[in-house]
Amino acid sequence: MADDYIDIIRNRFLRSARMPSDVRNLKQPVRQKLARQALNHAQPSRPFFWKAFVLSILNLALLLFAIACRTDSDSQTLRPRQLRDVPANRLAFNFQADVQPPTGINSDEAKSLPAIQKDFDTRRKDDALLRTVVSPDGQRALALYAIADEPTTTFRIDLYSADGTFIRNVTPPNLAVVFQDSVVWSGDSTSLAFVGRKSAAAEASPTPLDLEPQPALPSESPTPTPAVLPAFAPLAVFNTEQVYVCDRDGYNLHPLTTRDGLIYFGLSWAPDSHALVALACKESEWDAREKEFKMPAGRPRLLTIDGRERLLDDQLAEAPPVWSPDSSKVATAFNVNIGVYDAANKAPTQARIALREQLLTASATFDERSTGKKKAEDPSNKNSSATVPLGDLPVSFNPVVRLEWPTPDKLYVETAYVSLRSELIKTFSRWHLITLSPQAAVLKR
Repeated sequence: MADDYIDIIRNRFLRSARMPSDVRNLKQPVRQKLARQALNHAQPSRPFFWKAFVLSILNLALLLFAIACRTDSDSQTLRPRQLRDVPANRLAFNFQADVQPPTGINSDEAKSLPAIQKDFDTRRKDDALLRTVVSPDGQRALALYAIADEPTTTFRIDLYSADGTFIRNVTPPNLAVVFQDSVVWSGDSTSLAFVGRKSAAAEASPTPLDLEPQPALPSESPTPTPAVLPAFAPLAVFNTEQVYVCDRDGYNLHPLTTRDGLIYFGLSWAPDSHALVALACKESEWDAREKEFKMPAGRPRLLTIDGRERLLDDQLAEAPPVWSPDSSKVATAFNVNIGVYDAANKAPTQARIALREQLLTASATFDERSTGKKKAEDPSNKNSSATVPLGDLPVSFNPVVRLEWPTPDKLYVETAYVSLRSELIKTFSRWHLITLSPQAAVLKR
């Protein structure tokens, strides 16, 4: 009993604030040690902190590097909002045969502005106006005209205002312009492009001395004769047809291509005026098709306004290339197949739309309908009209000769028989519609 009382008194004494100083000094180091241990557990060590910081920086750098290296095709991780965001090789199509021609297509007939025609009729009777090409803004017009003693396949270009006022000569005498359909304005009316080569007059032999006219004496010519031709800046010309561009005022004329030996034709400006597309072939390829009375064919090429050139395909295309309305893609035709190409310079793609089977079936139906003869139904072979034997091609089955792309999702295709014998012969002209859309795999993203 006495021992229990002594323990109670001792425990109460130790818990009281009036404990001896030696007991308090004994408990103080224990408290400091416990505080340091708690602080170490709550705050990580300095080496661990720096390791975590470095790892986070490396992860951020890898993320930024992956975003920077991502290609255009890899960026299609979300459902596209418009067709310009869909690469060419991710397009699907639906074919519809024998439709009405697209509205607003350009006519093949050469037309001239009445005001410019009047100027040629009254003031320039020695020059033959071939046609005029009006700028998209309607302010300027190009007069394409032929002069005497020059080949009928070449012509010159003068610049007029839309009201028929002459502004200036565009082409110098040593440059012969060819291909009337390749004289084109840019969509913003700030530039124009055409195809030209060295003029035959530039290579003419000099006039013999005994045939040169004698200079007139001062007394015989009291009034000085004004110069007929304006002064032109030096211009590089080539033996084969190259692409030339200049501004809307006819200045800064220079060659955009300088590949002597290639023949460029079929020019077309992008709707946003950032580039041109054209066909190009070798002289030997041009001559071979000309001997066979065929339309010219060339490899499609993308030309930027700073002179860069990108070959789109190695196969010869027969239809002049066209741009999509949003300037994101280019299309041309190879016999009965359509080629579609991305205009982007970064990771571009391409696609082929094979139309042989669809055109064979549609041509057989077209011939049957046009001749008024209907095949008798055979119960044992009801689907015989769905396919056509390769050796028995329909008369109306012809290659693609023209493309029109009025809206991003509608590509019109014209098939026809074209021959270039004594004159241009074009028969069995038919229009078809290709409706473009994203592939199902793209829509599921």
